[in-house]
Amino acid sequence: MPPSGHVTCPGVWKDRSRKGGAGEEGAPQSSDQRRPVPTSPSEGEEHQDAPTRVRGRGREKSGVTPRCPLPPPHGSRRCLARDSLRPCPRWVLRRQSRGRAGVTRGPLPGDPRPPASSTGPRLAVARELLLAALEELSQEQLKRFRHKLRDVGPDGRSIPWGRLERADAVDLAEQLAQFYGPEPALEVARKTLKRADARDVAAQLQEQRLQRLGLGSGTLLSVSEYKKKYREHVLQLHARVKERNARSVKITKRFTKLLIAPESAAPEEEALGPAEEPEPGRARRSDTHTFNRLFRRDEEGRRPLTVVLQGPAGIGKTMAAKKILYDWAAGKLYQGQVDFAFFLPCGELLERPGTRSLADLILDQCPDRGAPVPQMLAQPQRLLFILDGADELPALGGPEAAPCTDPFEAASGARVLGGLLSKALLPTALLLVTTRAAAPGRLQGRLCSPQCAEVRGFSDKDKKKYFYKFFRDDRRAERAYRFVKENETLFALCFVPFVCWIVCTVLRQQLELGRDLSRTSKTTTSVYLLFITSVLSSAPVADGPRLQGDLRNLCRLAREGVLGRRAQFAEKELEQLELRGSKVQTLFLSKKELPGVLETEVTYQFIDQSFQEFLAALSYLLEDGGVPRTAAGGVGTLLRGDTQPHSHLVLTTRFLFGLLSAERMRDIERHFGCMVSERVKQEALRWVQGQGQGCPGVAPEVTEGAKGLEDTEEPEEEEGEEPNYPLELLYCLYETQEDAFVRQALCGLPELALQRVRFCRMDVAVLSYCVRCCPAGQALRLISCRLVAAQEKKKKSLGKRLQASLGGSSSRGTTKQLPASLLHPLFQAMTDPLCHLSSLTLSHCKLPDAVCRDLSEALRAAPALTELGLLHNRLSEAGLRMLSEGLAWPQCRVQTVRVQLPDPQRGLQYLVSVLRQSPALTTLDLSGCQLPAPMVTYLCAVLQHQGCGLQTLSLASVELSEQSLQELQAVKRAKPDLVITHPALDGHPQPPKELISTF
Repeated sequence: MPPSGHVTCPGVWKDRSRKGGAGEEGAPQSSDQRRPVPTSPSEGEEHQDAPTRVRGRGREKSGVTPRCPLPPPHGSRRCLARDSLRPCPRWVLRRQSRGRAGVTRGPLPGDPRPPASSTGPRLAVARELLLAALEELSQEQLKRFRHKLRDVGPDGRSIPWGRLERADAVDLAEQLAQFYGPEPALEVARKTLKRADARDVAAQLQEQRLQRLGLGSGTLLSVSEYKKKYREHVLQLHARVKERNARSVKITKRFTKLLIAPESAAPEEEALGPAEEPEPGRARRSDTHTFNRLFRRDEEGRRPLTVVLQGPAGIGKTMAAKKILYDWAAGKLYQGQVDFAFFLPCGELLERPGTRSLADLILDQCPDRGAPVPQMLAQPQRLLFILDGADELPALGGPEAAPCTDPFEAASGARVLGGLLSKALLPTALLLVTTRAAAPGRLQGRLCSPQCAEVRGFSDKDKKKYFYKFFRDDRRAERAYRFVKENETLFALCFVPFVCWIVCTVLRQQLELGRDLSRTSKTTTSVYLLFITSVLSSAPVADGPRLQGDLRNLCRLAREGVLGRRAQFAEKELEQLELRGSKVQTLFLSKKELPGVLETEVTYQFIDQSFQEFLAALSYLLEDGGVPRTAAGGVGTLLRGDTQPHSHLVLTTRFLFGLLSAERMRDIERHFGCMVSERVKQEALRWVQGQGQGCPGVAPEVTEGAKGLEDTEEPEEEEGEEPNYPLELLYCLYETQEDAFVRQALCGLPELALQRVRFCRMDVAVLSYCVRCCPAGQALRLISCRLVAAQEKKKKSLGKRLQASLGGSSSRGTTKQLPASLLHPLFQAMTDPLCHLSSLTLSHCKLPDAVCRDLSEALRAAPALTELGLLHNRLSEAGLRMLSEGLAWPQCRVQTVRVQLPDPQRGLQYLVSVLRQSPALTTLDLSGCQLPAPMVTYLCAVLQHQGCGLQTLSLASVELSEQSLQELQAVKRAKPDLVITHPALDGHPQPPKELISTF
């Protein structure tokens, strides 16, 4: 060992016992001959000039060579670089290997040699480590090492003996590094040292390797061996999940199955009778089989590379994604397809400062720094990336528009995630993306051929399971569940897991205090506010003012984050608002630790993103006297900023309207001890009324037959298209639950046109409430909407299966009993005495018999409906018959019926027969219909009936035969007050008197 104060020479040291004179190999040196340690970089920057003798084929050359600037230690070795023209290799390598970066590029698939990028710093470090190990060997050990080395090598490759026979330590280190590459060379050397009985040197080499290269023991494992280690790490890391109140629970105990429905599973049926009514893809419960089906191959054998799980806020998308990762690690999912799966939270990655490569992000998730990342990336088709919250990505455009294409390129989080989504980065890798339901349209420009599935929350059966898992006490769980089940509205809202968690949390608190819920909660806003007020109510009286002030500051923090699109907050931000260590921090914020450059960075985020948006909306009502407490501006800033149909402010806007009801405002005033400004409510009302000036995404109404013939088929829904903007406005109005406010707001929206909406039950509930509050003259158009609900796939009971197998008249009779349609609540709302809806148009929709039956019932009692439009819909004959029965009802007030059926329909005879029974019907528009000659004859006969009060008949763009034209002319002559519109009738000659007499 060298004495204290000396630095070990970075060259290679040999024994002094070898023959040679001074200055030659083996020459002894006294301590006064040793060079002093350089005291500054300049002294040691170059070797000192000295005459040397160069070995090579017996020739000697005299010249100048750079010499090692560091002295040898006390002992029997000296630096060979002093006797060589080449500089000291360890000294040069030390200078080259300083400033080592993160993960380096790996080899290309199928290339046994290391890539060019790895021959830089990593190769230099490998040479230095090899030299340091080999110089510790004695001559006998070095000889044994050479002999053992020729028999060692991965994949049967070994260095030729001719290169090893006369190689010294310097040559051996160079040969190893160049032949095998950095990491394999170190592994070969370690194994060979153990075989050469130099186990202590092998252990020291491994230790130095871990320190210098920053790699863990996993480097010694192959990719196939590392898979097992990584799976165990994922199981351990994700075995427990933190609830929103920071309670840690096992994911297998808390996860409750969700309903997941494929987006494109609706069969195309021609007949729409009761037995053949089309049903969309059934929503399946999220078990292992359902998760495996996400990436199943289609009929042509192609497997989707991108699957999008979409759903509203709080529906359980993140939990489902984590459960997929956990089940994969447990060996239940994607066996034989996925070797490694990685969970990437988009929100955190976008807010993380600095740049990182995809390889670095992968390494961060591994149990150690020894993960074979280059080898993983060499087979991207075996990788699964779970991108949670992709709707957080900024819109395309700007400096972050260009996606990252190199997995080893250090870039911003937006570019790396954008590269994965667009398949510019690892195009063959599998992607599972979670996003809010409104976001797939905005992500459409990024995603490459995605397959979408909708997360629909809990079924009724799983709601009960969640209650029992939450309370972990059967008696309390049964009591809480029974209470919620009796509250129909509240029970319906519990299909959203986050809402269900809030309800369970509040109920548990009330049960512990011996109380019960005091009022019905009809909206999501009321449930969220109930959670806040329960926290305030449970606090001691003395702590009330402090807690109110902390909640105000928390709302301010949420508001600044929502407007600035930030979900994470630094500790100093909490300290500035005096929230650090407060009760509201514990209840509403979760702590996260992110690896920083110098130290761990601590950040905080809200227990759920939707809760941050709720508190941001609440902040607008906590303004003193209408003066904003924050620098972000008043409510006008929020509403004006929400100019796009589905911006990041949509949910905040919904919550704001929910808080504007008189009941919610009284709750806020009572629990927060402040007066809520009426100015906010009036400004929101003006904003809604201003939206009626022009709503994006609404197709023009088809009134002329010629236009109707241009598109006679139902237009296919474009995948990922934005839902209709007016539906968002209706959601805002629904949250208020204040009829007078909604009616006043709808005065600015005389026509509600919903286009390409895939109606769910919540959509129908929202639409039904707004229709019930319609002002006079209101019109509703549903264009290219899906009007049937996806149903949960249930196993039939044994009794039902036996009954179905036996058949019989009783089972056949049950098929005639149509269940209530999805639109049944809407049609019921139309019959409300306060509903003033005057016009209903269904265009390019499939109308199953159940919908026709429920609409027929509504036509008999709707107090204000005077106009009905059925344009290019797919109707069965039975459906037309049921609609005709409703129109023929004596109390039906419909005056105008517009029907466009591109295909010949026998059911038109039922509609025509209505003309002699309905006293209210005055206008019939059959433009664009195909009317065979017998149908025209029947129509003319009905028009001549004494009970027919029709005043206008439009037949524009209807192809009529000469006989049919003469029959219509005869009707016009017999009934001059009847207006029949057809281009050929004006110039057509008068029919013969014999034809007139036939009628």
